[in-house]
Amino acid sequence: MKFTTDKKEKYTLVKSELEKLDAQHAPDLKSELVVINKAGEKNIIIDLSGTRYCDSSGLSALLTANRLCKGAEGVFVLTGLEPAVAKLVSISQLDSVLNITPTLSEAEDLLYMETISKDIDGNSGE
Repeated sequence: MKFTTDKKEKYTLVKSELEKLDAQHAPDLKSELVVINKAGEKNIIIDLSGTRYCDSSGLSALLTANRLCKGAEGVFVLTGLEPAVAKLVSISQLDSVLNITPTLSEAEDLLYMETISKDIDGNSGE
């Protein structure tokens, strides 16, 4: 299995079991994300702690996750970036677009804070 998904109370965790998130595997991740989104999940955390390499098609899959979550008024968080992957994300300037945390625990905290913030904004009539 290339990706494991674990449905939590407030989000779905997608963990990559791949060393390389490249053109060969990115379409599988995209389709997994679409299935999760179509099932009604709006909050997704992707853990790439086992992935040591990512190319532009892998980045495209991550942007797809971000777009799907935003479209559902949810939150997308990326966590566990290995140095080479973090460098590519930074060079691509996606670190200013995506929510990125070093650890899963911090990703959960960020997701919960963002969710609460969205609830407050949504309930204030703005």
